[in-house]
Amino acid sequence: MEGGEGFWVVMIVLVVFGSIAAIILAPIWLKEQTKRSAHSLISKALESGQNIDPALMQKLTESIESPRRTPRKTLGSAVVLLALSGGFIGASLLDDGLLNSSDDMAYPALILGVLGAAFLILSIFDYVNKKEA
Repeated sequence: MEGGEGFWVVMIVLVVFGSIAAIILAPIWLKEQTKRSAHSLISKALESGQNIDPALMQKLTESIESPRRTPRKTLGSAVVLLALSGGFIGASLLDDGLLNSSDDMAYPALILGVLGAAFLILSIFDYVNKKEA
């Protein structure tokens, strides 16, 4: 590997992990911001002496439930990640062949493939342990 190629490998890995972290952490942060905003609104109204309708207070203070993870959704994530991994591998093969010294697409393909396989295994466990409603 030449001196400049290692930099690009690190950048690709950082972009992949950064994207995954943003996809996971952004909804959690937004949900917490919504809870904090509702709490602030209720406390300001109570401090100013306003009467709050109990139904409205219940609606604002109830937890914001995120939809449950379903086996189908997990399987869909696995398919998308494995397809992206296959795309990176295909692009690597079209370039010069897999795992050449100038090939930087194998690393993101490996990361996406491992994540896709993990989601696939998780979806299998979800289907096996699915409770009948």
